[in-house]
Amino acid sequence: MVDTMALLHAFTRTSRARGRRTGTPPPPAQATLPADDEVLLDAPDDALGRALVGAAAGDPAPAAELLVATRRRAAWEHRDRYVRRLAAFARSRPEWLDAWRDRAPRDPDALLVDAQRAVDRAWDSPARTELLREVSPLITAAARADHRDPVPWRLALDHARGARAGHTYFEELWEAAVRRAPHHHGCHVAALRYLASSWHGSHRECFDFAETAAQDAPEGSLTQALPLRAAFGYLTDGCGPAVERARLDAAADRAAALSARLPSAQPWPAELRNLLAHVLVRLGRRRDALEQFRLTGPYATSFPWDRDADDPLGRFLEVRQDVLLAMASGSESTGTDASGVRSGRPGSERRGRPEPRDH
Repeated sequence: MVDTMALLHAFTRTSRARGRRTGTPPPPAQATLPADDEVLLDAPDDALGRALVGAAAGDPAPAAELLVATRRRAAWEHRDRYVRRLAAFARSRPEWLDAWRDRAPRDPDALLVDAQRAVDRAWDSPARTELLREVSPLITAAARADHRDPVPWRLALDHARGARAGHTYFEELWEAAVRRAPHHHGCHVAALRYLASSWHGSHRECFDFAETAAQDAPEGSLTQALPLRAAFGYLTDGCGPAVERARLDAAADRAAALSARLPSAQPWPAELRNLLAHVLVRLGRRRDALEQFRLTGPYATSFPWDRDADDPLGRFLEVRQDVLLAMASGSESTGTDASGVRSGRPGSERRGRPEPRDH
């Protein structure tokens, strides 16, 4: 087993929208995509949908049932996603979560959603660093409530990045996280973001970490797509030494192989496919991007389109249309893609670094 923890340690120790278009032409014959008005942004799956409907009515029971089921099945990736979505809902509609916390103050699931909500609220404040330090007890309580659960440790890793914690402390959190779930995608993304923020511009080292984690991960693990996150960070950062084009293509190819193994037109793989389409378009690989738009079906996600547009759904539809137009005109192999990146033949190595957009 490749020691991703050792690689992380070695790394950290070296340094202490545009509007929506209308009138979309018919897609080419090889790809039938949902119409613009059928596309949904951040749509929940059925289980999460029931929990959100219950929460909107002030009833926390469906959310409690959903999250306890994820703990029983050790479905940590689904649990992580559900916690984020429920916490986001609780920021604008807090009554159901407050009632849950009052009714069951030691419930591991309520504690975790509350901790995520507190971190999210602090993150958006100008006083982020100070406020994040104040919410540490909530994260600790969530972690202690169920010692098997890696999701509080993912939250702790995010918290450490926002609070500008030192490398030694971060390594302790990382070790605790991977003891619980060695290949948990959320924890690996949190670690990658910490590395990128603490050593800005170190994209090659971020790729080293991401590629090693992906190599070590099981075939169906979302951590297989971690190099795609590193590629996205590189393409949108605009600083640091160049990363070889072949490395960017390999990251996209690995994520595409994972995407092909996941069910099509389902909400839960949508963020992977939206991110992959975004990266493929920036690399000029429109034919491959079109396949991801086909696989994701009607499910757009705010990330990554909100990184370069105030209207992520509009941006998703705009880029999708540009890809369709390029395919229909036979120009999918050359020209400038929807991000303004000069491209060559899809899948071939092209010299030079694509310029980042809006960074």
